[in-house]
Amino acid sequence: MDIRTRDGTGEGGCGVDLALLRTFVTVHRAGSFTRAAALLGLSQPAVTSQIRTLERQLGRPLFLRQPRGVTPTTIGDELAHKAAPHLDALVEIAESGLEEDSSLRTLHLAGPPEFTAERALPALTELTGGDGQGFALRASFGTAEEVLEGLAAGHHDLAISTVRPRGALLSATALCDEEHVLVAAPRWAERIDSGTFRRTGPSVLEHIPVVEVHESLPFVARYWASVFDYRPVAPGTVVVPDLRAVLACAAAGAGLAVLPRYLCTGALERGDVVALHEPTVPPLRTYFLVVRTGTLAMPHIARAHEWLERAATGWC
Repeated sequence: MDIRTRDGTGEGGCGVDLALLRTFVTVHRAGSFTRAAALLGLSQPAVTSQIRTLERQLGRPLFLRQPRGVTPTTIGDELAHKAAPHLDALVEIAESGLEEDSSLRTLHLAGPPEFTAERALPALTELTGGDGQGFALRASFGTAEEVLEGLAAGHHDLAISTVRPRGALLSATALCDEEHVLVAAPRWAERIDSGTFRRTGPSVLEHIPVVEVHESLPFVARYWASVFDYRPVAPGTVVVPDLRAVLACAAAGAGLAVLPRYLCTGALERGDVVALHEPTVPPLRTYFLVVRTGTLAMPHIARAHEWLERAATGWC
């Protein structure tokens, strides 16, 4: 892309302030002047003023104002794709220089709490040694929307998400699929005769309480829709926002739950819970490994990305 100012000078002659580019990239990633202002610690009028200044310097509009937020113009998208990786690299250099051991970079990872804790973090801790190629590791948990927004805003280097992001600013790689299992404590399974299940179908399960992570029953509803082709009718009896707590409650007899197999394999082997149903084609959910486009050029991010991909071959 050849961006020129109104007087015909090229990019090298327009003297664009890096602070303006940083504000521009933050707005582009946030999709809103308001959200960008909060991320930058600036007032919204200050962000608006900086974007207008940059647009005047370039002689082109960079965003289209919408009732809710902004959308980038074609020029805005092209500038973001060119500028963002370099700004991220400068931030990385600055942050590395502030660390006591400048040879040890920090990887900021974000993802769902259970999968990140049970799968990703144990794998990545092997890379945190002081062999000259290791890195410090910082992790945070959140929903798919939260971790992707944080990644786009530059708060994280690498994100694990069950949602594939749209657009070109974030790049996603399929990491692995998790199988979902319908489980309950043995005392509930004893009340369900396999012959009755075959005759009546899932209606035999409707008298069993449900343990879930949210009132909308996301795991149970997905399982019912995929396997039984209708929505469950029982409300959640116990709702806790962590699948590990869901497993503990189900094992204690609180009701049925739908859980990733990797999370409940040990409990199944010990007999703490049993599978109430084994469909021919079990429901699956895909995890994606997501980075900001261009940041895989950074060695510590590339190494962590490759390491997780390799580890995931044994998770499926």
